[in-house]
Amino acid sequence: MDALAASFSGSAVSQDASLEREFERRLADCPTLAYRVALGVLRNPAEAEDVAQEAMLRAYRNFHRLRDRERFRAWLVRTAWRLALDRIRAAGRRERREHAAFLDSQRAAEIENVTAAREFERQVARALDALPEKLRLVMTLAAIEGYNTSEVAKLTGLPDGTVKSRLFLARKKLAESLEWIVKRNPSR
Repeated sequence: MDALAASFSGSAVSQDASLEREFERRLADCPTLAYRVALGVLRNPAEAEDVAQEAMLRAYRNFHRLRDRERFRAWLVRTAWRLALDRIRAAGRRERREHAAFLDSQRAAEIENVTAAREFERQVARALDALPEKLRLVMTLAAIEGYNTSEVAKLTGLPDGTVKSRLFLARKKLAESLEWIVKRNPSR
């Protein structure tokens, strides 16, 4: 207690020796009270110790303001209890802020992915439109509509071999025209 008093000499506590002796006497009646109260609320010994120290510091700084010194124990308990609750509330606010920041970053990444996907779709559509009509037709029927090569051959009236060669050429031309996208964004 002397170390605590020495560290705050000249602070808000009156240097009246009788007031200081009274504070020390009252504090001696409840050596672990603030810690036990804080531990009961926080359930964490390290945080309870911090809160108890803060409660004792506030008690020391504000003892001269206490009107009814007989209620010192209740005042110390209430101070420790409120400080512990404040710590819980602050942790909850911090957790909510961190969660909101995490969600914001997730949303930003999601928006970025949707935007990139739409841009990729536009580039594929442009590349598909740039194909010659005969290649675009077989590519649309096979790749977009989902028909197999024999069904595309029946729909177009072409031999299976011709459909296969046109699909090969269409895919090759699409790959060449979209190669710059793959090089720019290797995750695709």
